[in-house]
Amino acid sequence: MSERTEALMRIVVGVISGIIIGLWRGLIQIITLVHFFYVLFTNKRSKDLAEFCNYWNSVVYDFIRYMTFCTNKRPFPFSSLGKVRDKVE
Repeated sequence: MSERTEALMRIVVGVISGIIIGLWRGLIQIITLVHFFYVLFTNKRSKDLAEFCNYWNSVVYDFIRYMTFCTNKRPFPFSSLGKVRDKVE
């Protein structure tokens, strides 16, 4: 695919992926609030919640790299979700 076609495709990918990531962000904000209170009451973190939020961070990073022309690998949902960049401590 030519660079011009790929640049135009970024509009479509940006809108669709942006909507999905925006909805996912709302869920992450709720999870963050729930996780905050979970840690306050139990004095420990939920690794599952932290890993889910970390996965979102990786998806957003891939989206930003694509939209800023750092890579031509399309983000989710136009490719597989991929790997998590950093592990949860």
